[in-house]
Amino acid sequence: MNRLTTSRGELELTRHPEDPRDPLRAWDAADAYLLRHLGEPADPGQVVIAFDRWGALATALAACRPTQISDSHLAQEATRANLKRNGVDADAVRLLSTRDDPPPRADTLLVRVPKSLALLEDQLHRLAPSLRPGTVVVGAGMVKEIHTSTLRLFETIIGPTRTSLAEQKARLIFSTPASPGGVNPWPLSYALPGGIGPASGRTVVNHAGVFCADRLDVGTRFFLAHLPRTTGPVTIADLGCGNGVVGMSAALDNPEATIVYADESHQAIASARVNAPPGAARFLLADGLTGVDPGSVDLVLNNPPFHTHQAVGDATAWRMFTGARRALRAGGELWVIGNRHLGYHVKLRRIFGNCEVMASDPKFVVLRARKDRP
Repeated sequence: MNRLTTSRGELELTRHPEDPRDPLRAWDAADAYLLRHLGEPADPGQVVIAFDRWGALATALAACRPTQISDSHLAQEATRANLKRNGVDADAVRLLSTRDDPPPRADTLLVRVPKSLALLEDQLHRLAPSLRPGTVVVGAGMVKEIHTSTLRLFETIIGPTRTSLAEQKARLIFSTPASPGGVNPWPLSYALPGGIGPASGRTVVNHAGVFCADRLDVGTRFFLAHLPRTTGPVTIADLGCGNGVVGMSAALDNPEATIVYADESHQAIASARVNAPPGAARFLLADGLTGVDPGSVDLVLNNPPFHTHQAVGDATAWRMFTGARRALRAGGELWVIGNRHLGYHVKLRRIFGNCEVMASDPKFVVLRARKDRP
């Protein structure tokens, strides 16, 4: 739990899922800077907040009845929890995903600069028609998150753009709406390379913000070349599925399998829906495999992220591994790919009691952990 002091009072905020051992705050200096700049606007009109990471901005501005747009299921759940924690009616904030149509009008647009430049580009294009000549547009981010390319997107898509002085390593971006510029290039598509198993040569579609949306990353390529073979009516989970290419390969290899594509990103699930081949499939927007019945999965395939926004750590991987064990039947297996230096084998041995190296090269390692008992 941590407290954010604003002109509207003190807020108690947490990230999601809540973990008392988590040292990271649910807000940072960029959120605080933006709220100080806004002060107490007399009449902000229709307020739209894009990429509010853990609901700090939406909770602080709940009296304005804002619309929050987020790609993250976890961020939306954090917003709901933080509104409740601070005694705010859940209906005070309208929650939309990046796949929903944006509000037809935005009088105040607040943009918390996301890690993905592509996601920022896509959403600015989608929001531009909602802006009016008098719309107030303010972006916020830590100095390390705001680059020349970031400002160029605001300038090109929204209008003339300038930045504030830095405060506590945070900076604001001010844009004046002009005529919307350019054509939204998202989603992208590309053909997969050969030599990666059943998915070789297939064309995949990627919505903005999905990891390596314009090409197959080298880690996934290595994983695809070493996936386990399955037969018969098994259930396979593509955990942290991204564009779903791993689940796609498993489905093509075994048409009798049911594939669970799971991710906390709306953009990822939208991409996986397009890319999934015909066959039994389930698309799960969730924290890991939450929502999957315990002991119902035969095989989990996982390429876990090791960062959340700008924070680097193993909390997400740990939740994925423990959730995978809960979802697996006795005798089921978790296959994981990761950079060698991340040491996932240590965590897997602690959780499963075993871990075996199935493939490796100088950079990556593919690991297998088996659930030997319920």
